[in-house]
Amino acid sequence: MIFIGILLGMATIAFLCWPLFTLAVFALSLFAGITAGTWAYGTGAGWLGAILVGFAAAALTFGLGRFLLATVRPIWARLLIASVFVVPAVAAGFHATHCIVKHTMPSQTWQMVFSILGAAAVGIVAFVRITGRKAFGPSDGHSSAP
Repeated sequence: MIFIGILLGMATIAFLCWPLFTLAVFALSLFAGITAGTWAYGTGAGWLGAILVGFAAAALTFGLGRFLLATVRPIWARLLIASVFVVPAVAAGFHATHCIVKHTMPSQTWQMVFSILGAAAVGIVAFVRITGRKAFGPSDGHSSAP
Protein backbone atom coordinates (compact mmCIF):
# COMPACT_ATOMS: atom_id res chain seq x y z
CA MET A 1 0.00 0.00 0.00
CA ILE A 2 2.87 2.38 0.75
CA PHE A 3 4.32 1.58 -2.68
CA ILE A 4 1.12 2.76 -4.39
CA GLY A 5 1.15 5.90 -2.24
CA ILE A 6 4.73 6.64 -3.22
CA LEU A 7 3.97 6.16 -6.92
CA LEU A 8 0.81 8.26 -6.70
CA GLY A 9 2.68 11.00 -4.83
CA MET A 10 5.48 11.04 -7.40
CA ALA A 11 3.01 11.16 -10.30
CA THR A 12 1.07 14.03 -8.73
CA ILE A 13 4.23 15.96 -7.96
CA ALA A 14 5.49 15.42 -11.53
CA PHE A 15 2.15 16.62 -12.92
CA LEU A 16 2.20 19.77 -10.76
CA CYS A 17 5.90 20.53 -11.23
CA TRP A 18 5.47 22.89 -14.17
CA PRO A 19 3.17 25.40 -12.43
CA LEU A 20 5.09 24.98 -9.18
CA PHE A 21 8.46 25.66 -10.82
CA THR A 22 7.03 28.53 -12.86
CA LEU A 23 5.38 30.28 -9.94
CA ALA A 24 8.08 29.62 -7.33
CA VAL A 25 10.23 32.38 -8.79
CA PHE A 26 7.52 34.85 -7.84
CA ALA A 27 7.08 33.68 -4.22
CA LEU A 28 8.83 36.70 -2.70
CA SER A 29 7.03 39.14 -5.00
CA LEU A 30 3.69 37.50 -4.22
CA PHE A 31 4.36 37.69 -0.49
CA ALA A 32 5.34 41.36 -0.76
CA GLY A 33 2.25 42.15 -2.84
CA ILE A 34 -0.13 40.37 -0.47
CA THR A 35 1.46 42.02 2.55
CA ALA A 36 1.29 45.50 1.02
CA GLY A 37 -2.27 44.93 -0.20
CA THR A 38 -3.39 43.74 3.21
CA TRP A 39 -1.76 46.74 4.84
CA ALA A 40 -3.40 49.11 2.35
CA TYR A 41 -6.81 47.53 2.95
CA GLY A 42 -6.32 47.78 6.69
CA THR A 43 -5.56 51.49 6.44
CA GLY A 44 -8.82 52.14 4.57
CA ALA A 45 -7.77 52.03 0.91
CA GLY A 46 -10.68 49.77 -0.04
CA TRP A 47 -10.56 46.73 -2.31
CA LEU A 48 -9.45 48.53 -5.44
CA GLY A 49 -6.73 50.47 -3.63
CA ALA A 50 -5.49 47.31 -1.90
CA ILE A 51 -5.30 45.44 -5.21
CA LEU A 52 -3.44 48.29 -6.89
CA VAL A 53 -1.00 48.67 -4.00
CA GLY A 54 -0.47 44.88 -3.94
CA PHE A 55 0.26 44.69 -7.65
CA ALA A 56 2.57 47.70 -7.44
CA ALA A 57 4.50 46.23 -4.51
CA ALA A 58 4.84 42.85 -6.22
CA ALA A 59 6.03 44.42 -9.47
CA LEU A 60 8.44 46.70 -7.63
CA THR A 61 9.89 43.79 -5.64
CA PHE A 62 10.42 41.64 -8.71
CA GLY A 63 11.71 44.53 -10.82
CA LEU A 64 14.12 45.68 -8.11
CA GLY A 65 15.47 42.14 -7.74
CA ARG A 66 16.01 41.77 -11.49
CA PHE A 67 17.62 45.23 -11.68
CA LEU A 68 19.99 44.45 -8.82
CA LEU A 69 20.96 41.10 -10.33
CA ALA A 70 21.69 42.83 -13.63
CA THR A 71 23.77 45.68 -12.18
CA VAL A 72 25.57 44.28 -9.14
CA ARG A 73 28.89 42.68 -10.09
CA PRO A 74 30.40 41.05 -6.95
CA ILE A 75 29.46 37.39 -6.96
CA TRP A 76 28.78 37.33 -3.21
CA ALA A 77 26.25 40.17 -3.58
CA ARG A 78 24.55 38.46 -6.51
CA LEU A 79 24.29 35.24 -4.49
CA LEU A 80 22.84 37.18 -1.57
CA ILE A 81 20.24 38.84 -3.80
CA ALA A 82 19.38 35.52 -5.44
CA SER A 83 19.06 33.83 -2.05
CA VAL A 84 16.53 36.47 -0.97
CA PHE A 85 14.33 35.23 -3.83
CA VAL A 86 15.22 31.53 -3.60
CA VAL A 87 14.53 31.01 0.12
CA PRO A 88 10.78 31.83 -0.16
CA ALA A 89 10.64 29.64 -3.27
CA VAL A 90 12.15 26.75 -1.29
CA ALA A 91 9.59 27.27 1.48
CA ALA A 92 6.77 27.35 -1.08
CA GLY A 93 8.12 24.19 -2.72
CA PHE A 94 8.33 22.40 0.61
CA HIS A 95 4.78 23.26 1.59
CA ALA A 96 3.33 22.53 -1.85
CA THR A 97 5.03 19.14 -1.98
CA HIS A 98 4.03 18.37 1.60
CA CYS A 99 0.39 19.20 0.86
CA ILE A 100 0.45 16.75 -2.03
CA VAL A 101 2.21 13.85 -0.32
CA LYS A 102 0.34 14.03 2.97
CA HIS A 103 -2.77 12.91 1.08
CA THR A 104 -1.06 10.06 -0.73
CA MET A 105 1.09 8.32 1.89
CA PRO A 106 0.53 7.67 5.59
CA SER A 107 4.18 7.55 6.67
CA GLN A 108 5.30 10.90 8.09
CA THR A 109 8.93 10.00 7.47
CA TRP A 110 8.32 9.55 3.76
CA GLN A 111 6.21 12.70 3.70
CA MET A 112 9.17 14.68 5.03
CA VAL A 113 11.64 12.97 2.68
CA PHE A 114 9.58 13.84 -0.39
CA SER A 115 8.83 17.33 0.92
CA ILE A 116 12.54 18.05 1.35
CA LEU A 117 13.33 16.63 -2.10
CA GLY A 118 10.57 18.78 -3.61
CA ALA A 119 11.88 21.87 -1.81
CA ALA A 120 15.39 21.21 -3.11
CA ALA A 121 14.16 20.75 -6.68
CA VAL A 122 12.08 23.93 -6.55
CA GLY A 123 15.00 25.85 -5.03
CA ILE A 124 17.40 24.75 -7.76
CA VAL A 125 14.95 25.61 -10.53
CA ALA A 126 14.14 28.98 -8.92
CA PHE A 127 17.85 29.80 -8.60
CA VAL A 128 18.49 28.95 -12.25
CA ARG A 129 15.49 31.00 -13.39
CA ILE A 130 16.25 33.99 -11.18
CA THR A 131 19.89 34.23 -12.11
CA GLY A 132 19.10 33.62 -15.78
CA ARG A 133 21.84 31.02 -16.11
CA LYS A 134 21.50 28.11 -18.45
CA ALA A 135 22.54 24.73 -17.18
CA PHE A 136 24.31 23.82 -20.41
CA GLY A 137 25.65 25.75 -23.37
CA PRO A 138 28.06 28.60 -23.95
CA SER A 139 28.17 31.18 -21.18
CA ASP A 140 28.95 34.21 -23.33
CA GLY A 141 25.94 33.85 -25.62
CA HIS A 142 27.97 32.94 -28.71
CA SER A 143 27.51 29.71 -30.54
CA SER A 144 30.42 27.30 -30.57
CA ALA A 145 29.60 26.21 -34.12
CA PRO A 146 31.65 27.82 -36.92
